Amino acid sequence: MISAIAEGGSRITNYSTGADCRSTLGCMRALGVEIEGSGTEFVIRGKGLDGLRAPAAALDAGNSGSTIRMLSGILAAQPFTSRIFGDESLSRRPMRRIMQPLTQMGAHIRAREEQFPPLEIEGAKLRPIDYPLPVPSAQVKTCVLFAGLFTDGVTTVTEPVPSRNHSEIALREFGASVDIEGPKISLIGRPRLRGRTLAVPSDLSSAAFFIVAALLVPGSRLTIRGVGLNPTRCALLDVLSGMGARIGIPRKEQRNGEWVGDLTIEHSTLRGGTIEGATTAGLIDEIPVLAVLGAATEEGLTVKDASELRIKETDRIRTVVENLRRLGVGAEELPDGMVIPGRQKFRAARFDSHGDHRIAMAFAVAALAGDGPSVIEDAEAASVSFPEFWDVLRRIAR
Repeated sequence: MISAIAEGGSRITNYSTGADCRSTLGCMRALGVEIEGSGTEFVIRGKGLDGLRAPAAALDAGNSGSTIRMLSGILAAQPFTSRIFGDESLSRRPMRRIMQPLTQMGAHIRAREEQFPPLEIEGAKLRPIDYPLPVPSAQVKTCVLFAGLFTDGVTTVTEPVPSRNHSEIALREFGASVDIEGPKISLIGRPRLRGRTLAVPSDLSSAAFFIVAALLVPGSRLTIRGVGLNPTRCALLDVLSGMGARIGIPRKEQRNGEWVGDLTIEHSTLRGGTIEGATTAGLIDEIPVLAVLGAATEEGLTVKDASELRIKETDRIRTVVENLRRLGVGAEELPDGMVIPGRQKFRAARFDSHGDHRIAMAFAVAALAGDGPSVIEDAEAASVSFPEFWDVLRRIAR
């Protein structure tokens, strides 16, 4: 998205093959951006801040909450009206959290039942705002900062707790002035963004499934190379190490503003514990697979302050607990989390992903520790974020 509104070409390598990222490419092409390439490498011919054109049809965000929420910040500043929609799952996800700040900035947005996609966004000349985020959300933060790019002034977002800062890093890499002071992120509008050559670090949230698999299955030792180790994403490693996981980082370096390194993981006996507060916010995508691991720890795992999981692709609290019970694991559903006792044995089962990529992958990991063959219904859901997941799992599982 930033490449598309920068001046000149950008080359991006190690681009994700997931469906969400394909949706982003499709939306940017529909807005008049020339994009060349395939697989994991693309060249984006940036149009500058004022170069996007009105799409000929509605923009399709597919299953991607990141695409619809972040891109809405750019669309809100355009001199045309856009309509953006998604699949059945995305159509159930609330958008009021981006509509409120964008409306304050001067945009006009209509939504089904005043909060659900499709969104009709009537672009306008936006004004900068100082916006305190009601709940931690990197998507909403990015949406507001992207809208702030088009204003004459300084847009500030204040976070209740730190969230992923990939957007702030990327904006700086492209030439934007971003100032961070404690919980406040401020951006000066109308920067001159310039195209860059960038290598995307491999995703720690995707690596999480293999990290947990190696910790769970006796005798395992695994090396994962080139993983993004951004401090705002490393809560997973901190929590696992605190439980007693044997995880090493033999190599670490900085590329394009992001920390990247290798991980070594060995099967470990883990204590378990509680995930709550700011730690939950930093682990929101990894909680499904951590819940699986929690059942095999000594003390079990309690998750609190995770009500955000109820408005993901599925109600992930409910689907995780449901599938744990199919596994023969006792688990209790809480309004904002779950309680999973430890020292439990896994049996073979038939799991239902409910079309959620992270549920499909989490319970594939659980199946590795089962007492026989298991079945994952709607297993192709993994392709939303990780089309190669099943091939990689087959290659490393022996």
